[in-house]
Amino acid sequence: MVISAVAKSLSDWGSLSCTSPSLMLPGQPCGACGTVHFTGDHSRFMATMPQDPVDMVDDLVKMGVYKQNQLRVADTVNAYELRKALFLKRVGRNDPQREKLILALCKQAGGLENAFAAAFGPQAGLFFADSVRNSGATRREFLKNMAVGAALVTLASCAGGSDEPAAEEAEAAPIDTSSLEKTDIQVGFIPITCATPIIMSEPLGFYEKYGFNASVVKMPSWGAVRDSAIAGELDAYHMLAPMPIAMTLGLGSAAFGVKLASIENINGQAITVAERHKGNVSGPEDFKGFVIGVPFPYSMHNLLLRYYLASGGLDPDVDVQIRPVPPPDSIAQLIAGDIDAMLMPDPFNQRAVFEGAGYIHMLTKDLWDGHPCCAFAASDDWITANPNSFRSLNKAIIEAAAYAQEPANRPEIAAAISDRAFLNQPPEVVEAVLTGNFDDGQGNTLEVPDRIGFDPYPWQSFAKWISSQLVRWDLMGEGTTAETISDSDIAQVGEEVFLTDLARELAIELGEEPPFETNRSETLAFDTFDPESPTTYLKGQIDQFGK
Repeated sequence: MVISAVAKSLSDWGSLSCTSPSLMLPGQPCGACGTVHFTGDHSRFMATMPQDPVDMVDDLVKMGVYKQNQLRVADTVNAYELRKALFLKRVGRNDPQREKLILALCKQAGGLENAFAAAFGPQAGLFFADSVRNSGATRREFLKNMAVGAALVTLASCAGGSDEPAAEEAEAAPIDTSSLEKTDIQVGFIPITCATPIIMSEPLGFYEKYGFNASVVKMPSWGAVRDSAIAGELDAYHMLAPMPIAMTLGLGSAAFGVKLASIENINGQAITVAERHKGNVSGPEDFKGFVIGVPFPYSMHNLLLRYYLASGGLDPDVDVQIRPVPPPDSIAQLIAGDIDAMLMPDPFNQRAVFEGAGYIHMLTKDLWDGHPCCAFAASDDWITANPNSFRSLNKAIIEAAAYAQEPANRPEIAAAISDRAFLNQPPEVVEAVLTGNFDDGQGNTLEVPDRIGFDPYPWQSFAKWISSQLVRWDLMGEGTTAETISDSDIAQVGEEVFLTDLARELAIELGEEPPFETNRSETLAFDTFDPESPTTYLKGQIDQFGK
């Protein structure tokens, strides 16, 4: 195992603070730290070892101590727990010399996170691949980080006493917020359950935990979110998953760089039909002639609705009228007869049932189980000006999403976000959505625990599917068609906008186990999306179902 090999090989190199002019007999306690080391002579050992940690790792490779596949074995070590234990041991010993050494080692690796992630983060080989792609890191830098990280582990093991108190104190250890460029922040949101991690982070303390004095700001529509982002009026935003792609490419507005940092929710939407049409709608073909509301043109709602209608032989641009409707206005328009149906985010589908205004025809999870919907995003300009704040803010959201994903926490969250300042909805409506125990307005009481989920991982395959559908429905821009766009064009969009690698890195720091793949095959109701061949998928859709 790579960590044990490194720790054993570097037991004395990592214990620089324990050097002593006197010789120690093997098996005797170290005069400086009081614990027993593998070798009896620190100074003699140090004299024979390379001083550059990279050279030392190279030597160990030549000696056969390291094998290439050992880099991947490090996934058995929980870097987060090790990092916490190391921090507490350092503080607990209150030794300025050790603290100085640890800080110097961290500086060598470009920071504590780099040292630990490279040394023994899950699947270190894949971390190296990410580093090369994102920051131009070389293998030499990676090896140095690995060596430095191993030295940090050895220093931790050189501390006396039991590990138990440190583990208990780890949970209460404050998060270092000294590097945050900005702590007074405002995050815009639309009052829907998709925004749960963003909203709940204010009343439940996730923003405060990461050093932010944060306020969530209710926005009236997605158009207002887009315009506010371009104007730089707020710090970060709740956005529909396709919006950062559309804004970055200048679709529907002037081009403005936005990054999708993490996914807010998966599933959590529904097709709701006005009560007056009950009994007349069985499948997509029955929507012909309807006016159907969606929250925004560049939304999963619009793309999934079109996908569904086309499967029934309808042309969404000819056989129905798709109209943008701000979610808070949707029920009033349904009751007034301005729209016949809607594909909207919750809680408005459930609120329509609650009010007797409509019934749930289909949950979108039945069109694509696990589909993305909304996202946490920030502008390129804000990220550049506040890189540390952005990282911590995204980390708070990812931790909140993990909390929201636990079914046992859903009733508490429903009570917290139903308040007038947030969703302004009856708690029983919000709880019905979050728990998946609900009436569909057709006389059925259903139990669908994954009606909405909170998995923040921004798969690149999500971005590729979205881009393929923007092309399919002529939303990608004039002249961009299935014949003119390439697989590499589609991949480039996702790589530029979706921060998949960062989301993974932050999740690992939180002790979570995110995927290391960036793409996956996506299974939808009427086909399967292969992210390696998005243009083939696109052309197949057009051939089978039409534009």
